[in-house]
Amino acid sequence: MFRTALRNVLAHKARLLMTVLAVLLGVAFVSGTLVFTDTLGNAYKNQSAKSYDNVAVAITSYGSPSGQHGKQQDEGISQQTLDRIGKLPGVASTTGRVSGFAGVADAKGKLIGNGWTNSGANFAPGKNGKDPRYTFTSGHGPAQTGEVALDKDTADKGGFHVGDPARIATNGPVKTYTVTGIFTTDDGAVSAGGSLVLFDTASAQALYLTPGHFSDVTVTADKGTAQQKILDEITPLLPKGGNVDAQTGKQLADEQARQIEQQFNSMSTMLLVFAAIALFVGIFLIANTFTMLVAQRTKELALLRALGASRRQVTRSVLTEALIVGATASLAGFVAGIGIAVGLRSAMASFGAKVPSGPLVVAPTTVIAAFAVGVLITMFAAWLPARRAAKIPPVAAMSSAELPAPTKSLVLRNTFGVLLAALGAALVVLGGATGGDTGRWEVGVGAFLLVIGVIVLTPLLSQPVIAAVRPLLARAFGVSGNLAARNARRNPRRTAATASALAIGLTLITGLSVLGVSIGRTIDKATVDNLSADYMVRMANGMPLDDSVAGEISKVPGVTAATALQSSYFDVDGRFSSVTAADPAGLARTVKITMVHGSRSALADGKVLVSDKTAKSHGWRVGDSVQASYPDGTKAEVTVGGTFADNLVLSDVVMPDRMLTPHVDKPEVRQVLVSVSGGATPTATQAITDGLGDNPAISVMDRQGIRDTFGGLINNMLYIMYGLLGMSLIIAVLGVVNTLAMSVFERRREIGMLRAVGLDRGRVKRMIRLEAVVISLFGAVTGVVLGLFIAWATGDSISADLQGYVMVLPWTRIAVFLALAALVGILAAVWPARRAAKLDVLDAIKTE
Repeated sequence: MFRTALRNVLAHKARLLMTVLAVLLGVAFVSGTLVFTDTLGNAYKNQSAKSYDNVAVAITSYGSPSGQHGKQQDEGISQQTLDRIGKLPGVASTTGRVSGFAGVADAKGKLIGNGWTNSGANFAPGKNGKDPRYTFTSGHGPAQTGEVALDKDTADKGGFHVGDPARIATNGPVKTYTVTGIFTTDDGAVSAGGSLVLFDTASAQALYLTPGHFSDVTVTADKGTAQQKILDEITPLLPKGGNVDAQTGKQLADEQARQIEQQFNSMSTMLLVFAAIALFVGIFLIANTFTMLVAQRTKELALLRALGASRRQVTRSVLTEALIVGATASLAGFVAGIGIAVGLRSAMASFGAKVPSGPLVVAPTTVIAAFAVGVLITMFAAWLPARRAAKIPPVAAMSSAELPAPTKSLVLRNTFGVLLAALGAALVVLGGATGGDTGRWEVGVGAFLLVIGVIVLTPLLSQPVIAAVRPLLARAFGVSGNLAARNARRNPRRTAATASALAIGLTLITGLSVLGVSIGRTIDKATVDNLSADYMVRMANGMPLDDSVAGEISKVPGVTAATALQSSYFDVDGRFSSVTAADPAGLARTVKITMVHGSRSALADGKVLVSDKTAKSHGWRVGDSVQASYPDGTKAEVTVGGTFADNLVLSDVVMPDRMLTPHVDKPEVRQVLVSVSGGATPTATQAITDGLGDNPAISVMDRQGIRDTFGGLINNMLYIMYGLLGMSLIIAVLGVVNTLAMSVFERRREIGMLRAVGLDRGRVKRMIRLEAVVISLFGAVTGVVLGLFIAWATGDSISADLQGYVMVLPWTRIAVFLALAALVGILAAVWPARRAAKLDVLDAIKTE
C-alpha cells in the first residue's frame, strides 16, 4: 500500500501542486518568523552583552523630569562620589554619563530622525583620549563648549563633514555648533534609526542635568576582582533616597537579555497568529484536494477493496500520500522561511533600522516546529477524505459514477453547524453587551465558534444563494451563466470548501477595517472636531515645551490666540488624576468643550471642569467641593463648575492655569494651540516656524497633521494587518484554481458534449470564469457579513472605554474587497478556462 501511495503521488503531481503551495506558504511563514525573531533576538542580546563586557558595576540615577531643558529635579551622581568610587580597591576606572534629547537639523531645517530616538550624550574620554563606546571615522571628540560630534548615519543624511556648522536643538533654544568628529556606534538610538550628538561633558551636564553631576556611571574592575565585591563596596557610597540603582554588569546584561527576549516573543506571537490563519485557510484547500482525488479514484480504491485491501489499509494509503506531500511541502517551506528571514532582516536595514550583525539562527525547535506543522496540518486535512475513501464498497469498482455523499452526513453536518453558529452568535452578542475585558474574551471565543459554524453550514447556505443568483446570470450571460450557476451548485461540499477559504480572510479584513475606521473616526471627533485652533505645536520627542513658546508664538503676525496647555498629575478627592491647566480666555478661543452639565465660564470663576465619565465614577455633581492635593503637597478645596463630554485634547480635570502655576516649580507645557486669522496656510505655518527660531525639534501641525498624529498609528497598523492577511488570500486563490481545475477534469465528457451541441470555446471559457466569480463572491459576501457582525459586537464591547465610539461602515473599502474577490475569481479561472476550451471534443466524449 505504501508503494501504491507513492505511485499515486508521482502520478498526480499537477493535482497536488496547489496543496504543496498552500502548505509551503504556511510553513514558510512559521519558520521565517521563528528564524527572523531568533536571529534578531540573538544579535541584540549579543550586542547588549558586548556593551557590558568590561562593566563591573553600572549605576543609574532615576530622576523625575522638571521640563527645563530636560533636566532632572534630583542632582544625580556627583563628581565627588565618582572620585570616591574610583579610589576603591579593585576599581580600574569610572566613567560618568549624562544624556537627553538632541535633534539635528538638515539643510532644509528639518529634523533628522524620528524625534523619539534622537539623543545627545557626553563624550567621556579615558586616559588615552578615547571613549570606548565610539569609534571615530574622521576627526575627534568634542573638547569644549560649541563643539559636537555626530554619528555617521546622521552625518551622511545631513551631508555634514568635520568643520561644518550644525544646528542642534535640545529642549531649549536652537544653537549652532561646530562638528569636530564623525563616529560609529552600537547605541540603541542610532540602531533604531535615530541620531546621536556628543557634547563635551560640561556642556552635556549643563543641558541635561546640573554641572558636576552624572545620571549614569560605569565602573570597570581590575583583573581578577569579583563584580559582586565591588558592588558591595560601592553601595554605601551612593546617595540615599531610593532613586539610585546599582547592578553588576552581569545582572544588567541578563536583565537586558530578558527584556529583549520578551520584546521579540511578542513580535513572534503576532506573526505566528497570522501564520496560523494562513494554515487554517490551507486546511480547506488540502481537504478539498484530497476529497477530489479520492472521488476521481473511486474505481481504483474500490478495486483495491475487491482485491482484499482492508478499510484501514485504504485509509493508511491516503494518509501516506498526505504524509509525503506534507513532508515535501514542509522541506520547501522551511527553506523558503529561511529566505524570508534573510529578506526581512535586509528590509529592516533598508528602512533605516540598523540591525546588529550576527549569524543566522536556525534553532532545532524551529526545524521541528516547521515539519510538525506542515505534516500534521496536511494529514489532519486529509483524514476525512481518507475515511471516506475507506468506506467505498467493492461493488463501486464496476461503476464509473461518483458516489454521492450520504444524506445522513449532511444532516449531521448541518445540525452541528447550526448549534455551533448559534452558540457563537450568542456569545458574540453577550460579549458586546457585557463589555470590558470579559466581554472582549466572549466576543473572541464567540467569533471563532461562529466562523467555524458558518463554515460547516456553507454547503447548506450555498444552495439557496446560488439558486437566487442563477436567473440573473442566465439573463446576463445566457447559457454560460446558467451552466456556471448549476456547476457551482452541483457539488456543494467542494464549493463550500473553496468559498470558506475566502470567507475567513474577508471576515478578518472586514472586521479590522470597520474597527480601524470607526476608532479612527472616534479619535478624530475627540480631537480635531473639538478644536477651533488651526495649529497644535508640540515637541517632536514628546517632551514638554519651554514655557516661553506660547509667548513667542503670540508675537507672530496673524496669530489671534496661542494657548499653552499645562499638564500635571495630582490627588483629587483621594484619587490620582491627570489635570490640564490653561488660560480660560485662550482655551475658549482654541478648544470646543461640549458641556454636559454646568457652564465652561466656571473656569474664569476659579472652578474646575471635569469629564463626565470621571464625574460619574466619583459621584460628583456641579457645585460639589472636592479635596485636591497639589504637586507641592498643598491641600485645597476646589469646586466642580461643570462636566464635559469626552475630549482627547484635555485631561479628566481642567482648571485655570493661575490655580496650578503657584504649586509647580515650572509649568509642564505639552502643547500649544494656535489660532490664526484666515486659517492654516503654508505662509502662516512658516511664520510660526520662523517665530520659534526654525527649531527642528518643535513640530507645527495643522489640522490634518493633528489628525495624522492621533489616528495615523491605527491606519499604519491596519495596512500591516492587510499585508499579513494577504497570505491567507493567496492560499484562497490557489483553492479557487484547484477547484476549477478538478472540476474541469471531472466534467471532461460533459464539456465535450456541450461543445458537440454548439457551445463554442468562448462560451466555455465564460462558463468557467463565471463559476469562479460566483464561488469567490459567495465566499466574499459571507466573510463581509460575518466581519460586520463581529466588528459591531467588538465595537460595543470597547465603547465604554472609548467614549463617543460609533460604528462607521467603510462602504468604499467593502466595495473594493468585493471587487477584488470577483477579480480573484477571474484570474483564478484563466488556466482552467483555457484548459476546458482546448479539450478535444471526440476525446472528451469518449471519457468514462
